[in-house]
Amino acid sequence: MNKNTVLAWATAIMIIVGLALIALGAFRYDDVAGWGFASVGIGFFAIAWVFNALKGRV
Repeated sequence: MNKNTVLAWATAIMIIVGLALIALGAFRYDDVAGWGFASVGIGFFAIAWVFNALKGRV
């Protein structure tokens, strides 16, 4: 595996974890903790976006 493949896998895993966190915040926790889970999930999306942007440049 080269660097681009590793970044692609990292991006995919971050998107899956981000979706899971947003789903936990939306469906499992109805109080303030839900907002925390959802905001961390959005943060995972932001980091995945950076990983995707780094493909081909590192």
